[in-house]
Formats: sequence, structure tokens, C-alpha cells
Amino acid sequence: MSIIKCLILGSGPAGLTAAIYASRAGLNPIVYEGILPGGQLTTTTDIENFPGYPEGTSGVEMMEDIRKQALRFGTEIRTGIATEVDFSCSPKKVVIDGETTLEAHTVIIATGASAKYLGLPDEARLRGAGVSACATCDGFFYRKKTVAVVGGGDTACEEALYLSTLCKQVYLIVRRDVLRASQVMQERVLNKENITVLFKHQTLGLTGKFDLDGADLVKNKGEENEENVHIDIDGFFLAIGHQPNSKVFADYIETDEQGYIVTKNNSAQTSVEGVYAAGDVADPIYRQAITSAGSGCKAAIEAERYLLHQGLK
Repeated sequence: MSIIKCLILGSGPAGLTAAIYASRAGLNPIVYEGILPGGQLTTTTDIENFPGYPEGTSGVEMMEDIRKQALRFGTEIRTGIATEVDFSCSPKKVVIDGETTLEAHTVIIATGASAKYLGLPDEARLRGAGVSACATCDGFFYRKKTVAVVGGGDTACEEALYLSTLCKQVYLIVRRDVLRASQVMQERVLNKENITVLFKHQTLGLTGKFDLDGADLVKNKGEENEENVHIDIDGFFLAIGHQPNSKVFADYIETDEQGYIVTKNNSAQTSVEGVYAAGDVADPIYRQAITSAGSGCKAAIEAERYLLHQGLK
């Protein structure tokens, strides 16, 4: 079994950008794409904020373009998921789908982070047709419309405030009778004229045949004054957090309390030499395609330098 110079786990903007740079550097990278080739961006219908697409594009089309570019320079793309790793040795060992063991001199982790959803059947049906987990990505499409944000923490308040600058009306659906956000964020939300906070409301379902047109809520669930409420909305934004796809690596590399991989000194370097992290799996703040691509570039450059320093290139 030959040792892979650069093994990339994940095929979103971070993973495929890393592949482009690694290929052009002669590292012969191998990319493993998981159950969602192209990453979460392929679930986004319209993208207008990625440079180079003046008329906009779809997530699927953009990721296909990046994929073609990686293949053009010699990247090998395979299907499979890392189910076990051993980063205590050199070369590193990665088991794919519980069957195939690989050895690699460098590993770039670009497995992303999965948005947390409420688990409603309508969420999946209307994803990309009114349902979103990223206000920064998709808020632009709801200008002068009415939207709802689910959540009561800082992220939910930030997204509600961002959307309030674009939308006619923003509902903030909060399960509890208080906001969990910082005091400053609470005051900003409560003082914003076009944000209505719906305390003690929970979402029962979403309505709309092809595109979202409303949400069915329950107020004061389980109490004597429980009542059903319907709101007419054009967009429904989840802001209840993301789960980084880092669990399989956690025994070997440093992660924060939420599971995001910790990188050193504004680089892609993890706590293990020769292992790098790029994209949303190491980014709890920005979570944008362009920042993911940039971090993939950094990871590939650092992997090449490591290989040169070790005399492995």
C-alpha cells in the first residue's frame, strides 16, 4: 500500500480548494467526499456573494465548477467517510467506511459542520424554498419580505438583526420566556421596530406546497392557556446552532467545547503536526463559502511546506 502525500477529507469549498492547490503543488491529493458530495453548499439554491459569478449561480453548479477544476489538475476523488483515525503515528492512519485503511503523510480535515434543525418533516421538504440555516447566505433573497428566526441565543439575535435591515418584518421564535443572548443583544432586538419576539412559542410545522408561506406555532405549550398560532412568512431561518463533524478526530486533536477543531495562530495547523483543518469544521464564526475556500488554500500550502521540510515531497 503506497502512502498518500495529501489526504483530504471532505469535498465542500474548503476540501476542493485545498485539492486544487495541493494538485498544482504536485502532491497528488486524494479527496474523500462523504454522503453529501460538494458539501452543504449544494443544498443552497442561489449564490450571489461568491466572487466570479456576477449573475449568481446555484450551489450545485458552483461546486461542480470547483470539482472540475480540482480534477483538471489531477485530484483523485473517491466516495467514503472516515470512520476511524490514528494520528499518534507517522504516517497518519485513516479508516474509510470501517473497511479500508489508508496511510497519509498529511491529512486535511474539511468535513464541515451540520446545521441543527428542529426535525420537522417540512424543513427538509422546503429547504432551499424558504427554509435556511444561514441568514448571511440567504437573507438577501427576502428583501422587503416577512421572515422568522428560530432561537434565543446570540446567534439568533444577530441573524434577526441582520435580517431586520433587509426585511419588512422579522419574527423571533423563542421557546422560553426569556432570551439567552447577551444583554446588549437582547436590548438591540427588543428595541428594533420591525422585530417581534414571540416568547414561549414553538414551531409545529411549516406550510406551503412548493415554497414556504407560513408557520404553525403553539404558544404556552402544556399550560392552561395553550393556543395555536399561525404566522404568514416567506422565510424560516434556523439559528439553533451547528454541530461540527469532528467526533471521529476528537481523541487525537484539540477541539473546543462545541467540537470545533482548534487551529494555531491563524493557520490551518491543528494540535497534531501534519494534520490541518479547513472550513466549517474549524470555523464557529463565519461559516461562508469564501472563508472556507480561503482556509482550504491555507491548509494545502501548509501541507506542502510540511512535506518539503520533512523531505517527503
